[in-house]
Amino acid sequence: MAHEHGSMDTTSQEKTFNGFIRASIIVAAFSIGCLIFMALVNA
Repeated sequence: MAHEHGSMDTTSQEKTFNGFIRASIIVAAFSIGCLIFMALVNA
């Protein structure tokens, strides 16, 4: 029984990866927002 390339079900991995990317974007946006807020308040 040989492995066929592209035959594995990767929906679970894709959901996890998409969730990780979404969380990373949210954290990055929050961090940038905090930095901008601190810069404006400190001026």
